[in-house]
Amino acid sequence: MDAATHPYRSVLYIPGSKERALDKARSLPTDAIIFDLEDAVAPDAKAEARETLAEALRSGGYGKRSKIVRINALTTAWGLEDVRILGDVGADAILLPKVNTPSDVDNLVDLLPATMPIWVMMETPTSVFNAREIAAHGRVTGLVTGTNDLTKELGCRVRADRMPLMNALQRIIMAARAARIVAIDGVYNRFRDGDGLLTECEQGRDLGFDGKTLIHPLQIEGANRAFAPTASEIDLAQRQIEAFEHSKASGQGVAVVDGMIVENLHVVAAKRILAKAVAVAEMEGV
Repeated sequence: MDAATHPYRSVLYIPGSKERALDKARSLPTDAIIFDLEDAVAPDAKAEARETLAEALRSGGYGKRSKIVRINALTTAWGLEDVRILGDVGADAILLPKVNTPSDVDNLVDLLPATMPIWVMMETPTSVFNAREIAAHGRVTGLVTGTNDLTKELGCRVRADRMPLMNALQRIIMAARAARIVAIDGVYNRFRDGDGLLTECEQGRDLGFDGKTLIHPLQIEGANRAFAPTASEIDLAQRQIEAFEHSKASGQGVAVVDGMIVENLHVVAAKRILAKAVAVAEMEGV
C-alpha cells in the first residue's frame, strides 16, 4: 500500500502485548496500525507479546487498516525471533527501529519474504543524515519519524513550534518524496490536548507528511481531519483541472483560476489532492 491508493492520515501505535487493545483496534477509525513489540512491551513480556500479536493478526478483522509490525532491533535478543514468527502472519509491512544506514535494512531483507515491504524508524541523527540513501533502498516503502528519540539524541528543547527539529523533519520528508514513499510524522505526547494535536498535525501536513503517528485513540479524529483534503481544496483542485483542460483545448499552455496562474505542475498537484480525497472516502466507506 502507498499514499496514492491508501491514506495514512492516522497511524496508531498499539502494544502487541495487550489483547484488549488489539481487539479494540479492529473497530477504530484509524488508517493504519503499528503493532508495537519494541518500546511498548517490557523485556520480560516480549516473547508472550509476540505470540499474542501473531494470533491476533492470523485472526484478522482489521479491515482496510494497514497493518504494520514494529519489531525489536535485530541487534537485541528478540529481533530475530520477531521476524521468524511475524514475517508471514498477514502484516502489510515490518517496521524496523534503530536504523542508521541502508545496511541495517539489508540485514532485515535477508530474513523476510521477498514481497514484504519494510518501513523504517528515523530516530537518530545518523539516520537523518542518511535519509536519502535509506529511503532509496528498494525494499523501503515508508519512513516513520521518531521525534521523541530525535529530541533525546539532539538534546534540544521541546517547543510547540518544533523549530529545533525542523531540519530533521524536512530532511525526512525530502528523502521520502525523492523516493516516492510514505512519510509519517512523529507522535504528539499530550494525548488529551486536542488543540495542540491539531496544530501539530496541521504543521506536519503543511510540511508534506502523509499522516501522523498516534499514541491514543482520542487522537485519531484530529489526525484524520487534519491530513484529509478540505472541501475548499477539493473544489479548487477540480476547478484548476477543468480550467487547464479548457485552456489546453484552446491552444493555451496556462489557465487562470482565482487570479492565479495554473500550469501543468499545478494540475499534477490538483490530481494528487483528488486522488487522496478518493482514497479517504474509500477508507471511510463513503
